[in-house]
Amino acid sequence: MNLKEWAAATGISYATARRRYESGTLPIPTYRLGRLIMVGEPLTGAVAGPGRTVVYARVSSADQKPDLDRQVARVTVWATGQKLGVDDVVTEVGSALNGHRGKFLALLRDPAVSTIVVERRDRFARFGAEYVEAALTAQGRRLLVVDPEPVDDDLVRDVTEILTSLCARLYGRRTAADRARRAVEAATGDSPT
Repeated sequence: MNLKEWAAATGISYATARRRYESGTLPIPTYRLGRLIMVGEPLTGAVAGPGRTVVYARVSSADQKPDLDRQVARVTVWATGQKLGVDDVVTEVGSALNGHRGKFLALLRDPAVSTIVVERRDRFARFGAEYVEAALTAQGRRLLVVDPEPVDDDLVRDVTEILTSLCARLYGRRTAADRARRAVEAATGDSPT
């Protein structure tokens, strides 16, 4: 469990628990896992694989950043319950439709990473997750999904994903055009009547 959950369970404020952690006066062992402060001993009976196990968490926008810590905590608790030792945590803010997520691409390129653990498949990739998963498997690596989506009608899911992508691009262009128009109006002093 992380420090915030421990503080709530013991009835002290998170600020007090954080101060005690920083001063080294917490009555229990703690360790860092990415940005999280975990309570208890690090997992020692983990199944040791040939490579590293990495938790990958992603949110789409900066206003969803608080969910990153919750996502990391959920995935880490699941992984330790599966007797996996988590070697690293990678968090990222970016759309699943964006193919240029640097941290995500670095994970895929790193041959030392044998297992990538994600909360849901859409945290990993919106389209083509099956292809990436197959490529990882061919390299002797794996992707573990904590909360697999229920399998529904493939055609409905594919059409929904395509519409989401097209809408994001359309609204993104429209927003960009509006911003450009407003910038030109502000620079030239012209305003619509």
